[in-house]
Amino acid sequence: MYEIKAKRVLNPSTKMLVLTAPDVTRVCRPGQFVMVRANETGERIPLTIADCDRKKGEITIVFQEVGKSTKLLGSLEVGQSVQDVVGPLGKPTEAEKKYGTVVVIGGGCGTAICYPVAKAFKEAGNYLITINGARTADLLIFRKEMEAISDEMYETTDDGTCGVHGFVTTVLGDLIQKGKKIDLVFAVGPVPMMKFVSKTTEPKKIPTVVSLNSLMVDATGMCGACRVTVGGQMRFTCVDGPDFDGHQVDYNELMGRLNAYRDQEVISDTRWSKEHGGSK
Repeated sequence: MYEIKAKRVLNPSTKMLVLTAPDVTRVCRPGQFVMVRANETGERIPLTIADCDRKKGEITIVFQEVGKSTKLLGSLEVGQSVQDVVGPLGKPTEAEKKYGTVVVIGGGCGTAICYPVAKAFKEAGNYLITINGARTADLLIFRKEMEAISDEMYETTDDGTCGVHGFVTTVLGDLIQKGKKIDLVFAVGPVPMMKFVSKTTEPKKIPTVVSLNSLMVDATGMCGACRVTVGGQMRFTCVDGPDFDGHQVDYNELMGRLNAYRDQEVISDTRWSKEHGGSK
């Protein structure tokens, strides 16, 4: 059992938990994830390690409540425990080297995934530009954390309630158009966002890495549920990723696979809401 040491509500749909997981903190690196199961009958959920405290043996996870399993996890309180935390899993991001100027782009909840990677880029001596985007100002997260490590920081909102009125690609495109030398782009967020970030950088041949969060079951490469096509070849997000060349990912296929069980997810979520009156 993994005790919940702290809990924060980041916005109406996003929560953060700090869990005791010393076995994970001993070896985890930026970009890796854990599989979390709230209770004995819960679904296994892949969640990126948003932060870790090696001295305390604690990891931080951030998740958006979108269905039964994430609402169940979000209903737990400080002092209670999560049934299982397995990891670290996946390959760490190659962030501990000096590239030059790195642009890290987070969309919505993806900013929490970007944070440890962005921090590693900065600690490696890179010039760090961050772009934090969301639909509206209330959904922007990790604002102070990202500002503290950024050489340049931009925020965008679809409705113009904070920062630049537009998308993360609005700022990225402006930087490229103005001749900003960019050596690497790292992006995490909704699949359409990562797709268009990659389309923005591809004509200029700017290396672009995206971190994918596919459907997963065992997260060890055995079930094949998380397969994604990259450069015309099948890859497993859990063991070959989660980071991939953004210019090589088949985003349309990925979006289709993510929606494969949407009807069943709606049924499960509806039952949960009726039984529990929604998430707490």
